[in-house]
Amino acid sequence: MVEITSHSDSETENINEQFADNPLTNPKYDRLGYAAFARHLADSICKMNFPEGFVIAIYGPWGFGKSTLLNFLVHYLKDKPENEQPIIVPFNPWLFTGDEDITRRFVNQLQISLSQLKAVPQGFRKRIADFVKAVSEIPVPYAQAGKAVVKLFDNKEKDISELKEDLEETLEDKHPRIVVAIDEIDRLNSDDIMQLFRLLKAIPNFDNVVYVLAFNQEVIHKIISETQNIPGDVYLEKIIQAAFELPLPDKTLLRRLLFEKLNIIFADTPKQIFDATHWSNIYSQGIDHFINTPRDIVRLTNTLTVTYPVAQGEVNPADIVAIESLRVFRPAIYDIIRKNPQFFAGYSDPQGSSIPTVDELKHFHNSWLAQTEDEDKEPIKRLLMRLFPKLEAVYCNTYYDAKHESIWRKYLRICSLETFANYFRLNLTEGKFSEIEVKAVLTLACDPKAFGEKLVELANQKRPDGITQARAFLEQLEDYTETAIPLNCIASIVQAFFDVGDHLLRSEDQPDGIFDLGTDIRVERIIAQLLRRINEQERFETLKHAMSNSNAVSTIVSEITILIQEQGKYKMEDCSSPGEWFLSREHLKELEEIALQRLQAVMQHSSLLDVAKLPEKLYFWQSLTEEKVKQSIQKVIDINNEELGSSTNNS
Repeated sequence: MVEITSHSDSETENINEQFADNPLTNPKYDRLGYAAFARHLADSICKMNFPEGFVIAIYGPWGFGKSTLLNFLVHYLKDKPENEQPIIVPFNPWLFTGDEDITRRFVNQLQISLSQLKAVPQGFRKRIADFVKAVSEIPVPYAQAGKAVVKLFDNKEKDISELKEDLEETLEDKHPRIVVAIDEIDRLNSDDIMQLFRLLKAIPNFDNVVYVLAFNQEVIHKIISETQNIPGDVYLEKIIQAAFELPLPDKTLLRRLLFEKLNIIFADTPKQIFDATHWSNIYSQGIDHFINTPRDIVRLTNTLTVTYPVAQGEVNPADIVAIESLRVFRPAIYDIIRKNPQFFAGYSDPQGSSIPTVDELKHFHNSWLAQTEDEDKEPIKRLLMRLFPKLEAVYCNTYYDAKHESIWRKYLRICSLETFANYFRLNLTEGKFSEIEVKAVLTLACDPKAFGEKLVELANQKRPDGITQARAFLEQLEDYTETAIPLNCIASIVQAFFDVGDHLLRSEDQPDGIFDLGTDIRVERIIAQLLRRINEQERFETLKHAMSNSNAVSTIVSEITILIQEQGKYKMEDCSSPGEWFLSREHLKELEEIALQRLQAVMQHSSLLDVAKLPEKLYFWQSLTEEKVKQSIQKVIDINNEELGSSTNNS
C-alpha cells in the first residue's frame, strides 16, 4: 500500500511543513478536500449582500484541519482581483501574549491591520482609533472590561447613539469589505473565550465587515453552558449567522497524506526488507484504525522521525510503524509488549515445551485484551497477530517452529527475539506501572510457577532511578489485594512469594533511610492483606503448604517473626487480643517447627551466607522465641558463624 519513493524539493518542503503540526497555507498541496470549499466560501464572502456585520463559524474537533481551511480561505481572498479583494484582518488570540485583556488585543490588531491599508477611508480609521482609545480606558481585570464594553455599546446609552450616528456619516463613502479571521478560539481559557464573544456581541455592527471564526463546537458549548448557565447553541445563535461543520476527513485522503510522509521518513530504507503484502496486512488490519484526523498523522510521523533513525537498518519498516502507532495511540498496550517479550516474540509449539506454555499464553493475552475498549479489541488483536505470529497459537490454534524464527530474524521482524529489543531503544525512565500492566502480570496469579518467574524477571530489570522493577510492581500491587485478586488465586500468590521471595531481596532495593520500606516488608504486607480475606483455618493451611514446599528461608523466617510479634507471646508491647490474631497459637507453633525443618534442610545443601538478610532475621527470631526453639535457632546461627569464620580465614 506504500512504496519507498522520492519527492521533489518543493513537495518535500510542503509535506515537512506538517511535521511540526503546522496547518497548510497553499491550497496546491491540499490532501483533505478543503481547497474547493475554501475557494467557494471566498467567492461567497466577496459577493454576498448583508445589511450590517456578518459572522460565519467553522466548526470541527481538534486535529480536523480548521486552521488549514482558514488559511486556504485567506489565500483565495488575497488572490482576488484588486477591485474585489477585501481587507483581511487575521487574529489568533491564542498567539498573543501579555497582560492586555483580549478586547484590547483585538481592537489593537484591527487598528494595526487597517492603518497599513490606503483603501480604508480616513474617517473610518479615526472611528477605529476612537474605539481603541475608549477600550484602553476600560479598567482591568478583563472580567470587568467585558461588562464595560457591553455598557459602552448599549443602545440605551446616549454615547453609543452618538457613536452610531457619527459612524453612519463616516461610512457614507463605502470602505472595502473587511474580513476578520479569528482562529483557535477553543484554545483560550474560559474567561478569554467569553470575553471574545461578549466583544463580538457588543461592538457596533460595522457595515461591510465579515467575521470568520474557527473553533471546536463541543468545547465552546461546554464552556458557555458552565459559565452562563444557558445552552451553548442558544447563546451562539445570537452571534453567528452561518455555520459550517467539518466532516470526518475522508479515509482515502488521509491515507494518501500518511503514505507521502512515510515515504519521506523511510526514503533510505533498502527495498529488499520491505514486504508490500506484510505492510498491507499490518496497515489495513490495525494501523488504519488509529488514523482518523490529520493530527493523528502528525503525531505518528513526528514520533517516527525521531525513533526510526536510531534503529535504521536493524528494524523492519512495516513493524516499526506498527509498534510506534501503539506507542502514540495506545501506550498501555505498547508497554505490555515492551515489558513482556516472551509472551509476544519467538515461537510456540503445541507440545508445551516452549516457555511460556500455550495455556499460559492464552491466559495472559485473553486477560489483558479483555481490559481494552470494545472498539479497540479486534483491531489490536488483528494487528498483534500480524506482528507476532506467536499469538496465532492463542487465537487461531496455529503454531510456528524454529525455522520461522530464522526467517523473522533475516527480515528484522519484531517477532524475532534477537531483534525485539531494537524496537525499544528510545524509552525514558520507567514510570508507574499502568493499571493494564499490573493486571497483565496478575493474569499469571493463579499459576505459582509462572507468577514467581515473572517476579524474578522484574527483579532482574533495573530502573534508571536505581531500584528494580520488582519493587515498583510490589508497591502498586498493594492497591489490588483487597478485591482485584480472585480468592482462588490467593494460595498461588502466597506460594510464589515463598518460592522466590529470597530472590527479590536485591541490594539496590534496600530501604533508603529509616522511613523507607524494604522489599521484605512489602512482601509480608501483601501476604497478610491477601490472607486476611480468608478464614483462619485456610490461612494456616495456605502458609503450611507454602512453607513446607519452599526453600526461601529468609521469607519464611520473616513471616514467622511477624506472627510471633503480633501475638506478643514474649512481652512485646501493643499486642493484639487473641480474637484478633492472624493465627491461633497452636497453628503458629506448628509453623515454627516447619520453619526450623526448612532451615535445617537448606543448611544441608547450601550456605546460609548466601541468603539475603537471613542472619539478622535469625537473631531477631531467637530473641523472641521460647528456650527450646531458641536452642535450635542458636545451632543454626553457630553453624552460620563457623561458615563465616572459615570463609574469612580462607580469604
